[in-house]
Amino acid sequence: MKRTLKRSWLIFIVVIAFLCGLCFLIAETIINASDWVDQPYNGHISGSGGLIQAGKITDRNAEVLAESVKGERVYHSDNAVRKSLLHVVGDNSLNISTAVQSQFRSQLTGYSFIWGLDMPQSFRHGNDMELTVDAQTCKAAYNKLKNYDSGACVVYNYDTGEVLCSVSVKSYDPNSPPKITKKNEDKYEGVYLDNVLSSTYTPGSIFKIVTAAAAIENIPDIWERTWYCSGKEEIGGGDVTCVNAHGTVNLKQAFGHSCNVVFAELAVELGADKMNAMAKKMGINSSFSISGVNTKKGHYDVKDANKNQLAWSGVGQYNDTVNPMQMAILCGAIAKGGTPVIPYTISGNTGSLLTDLGITKIGNNGKSLLSSSTADGIGELMRYAVINDYGESMFGGLKMCAKTGTGETLTGSDKDKNDGWMIGYCKDSKYPLAFACVVRGSGEYGYATAGQVAKAAVIQAAKSLKE
Repeated sequence: MKRTLKRSWLIFIVVIAFLCGLCFLIAETIINASDWVDQPYNGHISGSGGLIQAGKITDRNAEVLAESVKGERVYHSDNAVRKSLLHVVGDNSLNISTAVQSQFRSQLTGYSFIWGLDMPQSFRHGNDMELTVDAQTCKAAYNKLKNYDSGACVVYNYDTGEVLCSVSVKSYDPNSPPKITKKNEDKYEGVYLDNVLSSTYTPGSIFKIVTAAAAIENIPDIWERTWYCSGKEEIGGGDVTCVNAHGTVNLKQAFGHSCNVVFAELAVELGADKMNAMAKKMGINSSFSISGVNTKKGHYDVKDANKNQLAWSGVGQYNDTVNPMQMAILCGAIAKGGTPVIPYTISGNTGSLLTDLGITKIGNNGKSLLSSSTADGIGELMRYAVINDYGESMFGGLKMCAKTGTGETLTGSDKDKNDGWMIGYCKDSKYPLAFACVVRGSGEYGYATAGQVAKAAVIQAAKSLKE
């Protein structure tokens, strides 16, 4: 009798475990089916098996960026536009994981848990997708970026959060993707990576906005002080050098001339704790979610740095790194008094796709990165740099605030692979644009490289807003 009872209990436990497992499997299938369908190894959702029935993807002006025509997925008619938006739109290969065709392909193709990919057309939700980007602005940026080894350019509306330009190089034509082999893999290294969202670069002098912010908040007489720059300064047993001897300068002049000596001295005076705290507050070590994609975190940590390393960290060297989208957001925060509107790239659709994805058309405020008074002070410095160093005419007369930088990561014969930057924003309320541009592989300074990319992208973006 006892043996029978034990066997009954064992059978009961096995049945209960089986039923629990079955319920769990059913729940997981219902909840995650569309995500499983989205996986790159599922060939039915890509190429002729899936994307041929995906909806249209258009830019903010209804220019078609991708659509399905006669059994084929085709992309914009302009070669430069196609290449400029490769990392935003994607291609049939699905190798660019952050692109919308990779992220949202089950929604774009009208996948249904009941019908799979074979849902009758009359039952389908609208599965077209409208993006915030402007094709012509992206083209303008790409034409300046395409000759560099690596780079990125992002321009967004800091009032609404709409991303007008998001361009990454290296790139290729999605209508004719390359066959990557061992023989040519060096040529295409990094081609599937969206540098706007997923890469970091050495900031160089654009990091001086962080050091300046820490100085404004912690040194009471910072605006009255002056420093003397002879072109180099011995700090912590090693030299900190400038391109020029700047002589006696105040904070605005030191920022405009991008004086390494002054900002190295400020970093040492502030100390590791205050520098770390300000970098953390300004989001350097943080990630931001852009329409469902998390940006790569930058890096700033000087807790174990010696005095010379701390000095160099204040001018954007040592082991500092930043992400392009992150820096655009920071510029947007400065323009908005310290609190940014978080950028987004998916604007609308012809049916209920946005609702299905849980994405709104309105950019949401992020957390405060700066106090309003500090943001005003940094904006004043960036405005001074444009007026007195870059020239108001650089951006076609737009009222800009900006900072350039050159991240010197390599020396000797590899020095031409350093990172050139320009970041900033427009003060004109008609053109609320914040931007960040970076290039690698030029051998020139940020103004001559990234500055020209920024100029082309911002002027075209302003034209797009005006139209």
